[in-house]
Amino acid sequence: MSGTSSPGPAPDALELAALLCSRVCHDLISPVGAIVNGLEVLDDNPKPEDRDFALDLIRKSAKTASARLQFCRLAFGAAGSSGAQIDLGDAQNMAKGHIEDGKVTLTWNLPRLLLPKNRVKLLLNMLVIAQQTIPRGGTLTIDPVGEGEAMSFRITAAGLNARVPQNIVDLLNGSSSNTVDAHAVQPHYTRLLAEACGLKVTLALDGEKVIVVAS
Repeated sequence: MSGTSSPGPAPDALELAALLCSRVCHDLISPVGAIVNGLEVLDDNPKPEDRDFALDLIRKSAKTASARLQFCRLAFGAAGSSGAQIDLGDAQNMAKGHIEDGKVTLTWNLPRLLLPKNRVKLLLNMLVIAQQTIPRGGTLTIDPVGEGEAMSFRITAAGLNARVPQNIVDLLNGSSSNTVDAHAVQPHYTRLLAEACGLKVTLALDGEKVIVVAS
């Protein structure tokens, strides 16, 4: 008997859509829940200091929810018609709003130009994966590979205890033996985007850094 396991079944189109919706809801539930908690505090006729705390919580959480919605709309949504192009400058603003959270910072070395939407979606999903390789925070540096509409991307993740999650590697390779669920759908979707662009995403440890490349 072979010691290798077969890849788990890939979700069909309907299941993929449902899993991506679950992923978006997961990203939004925390800031939206915090807004609800802040409003409940205000409804209780709080002391001035509690009112100030609640308003600050609502303000920060609303900003976080908005940033995540904008990012998810581009990274997972249609973002225009088939064949549409997206400005990398807009992608930069959405990436910074979503990923820069006090623990992670972005160094964006890409030129400002229009790229086919699937390449921009691929870039944003690569950033999500790269962020998971530095669980204690750090810096994500994004560099171009090639130029023009054929441009792809190289992300260098630097942070304390940077690591390469094997489950993500397997999902990107299409070799995972586990069924794709809401936790695994994002790297699975990244692989689909890469294939649509004629590319493959790889993760590799380079010293104390992790390199995420689409080539």
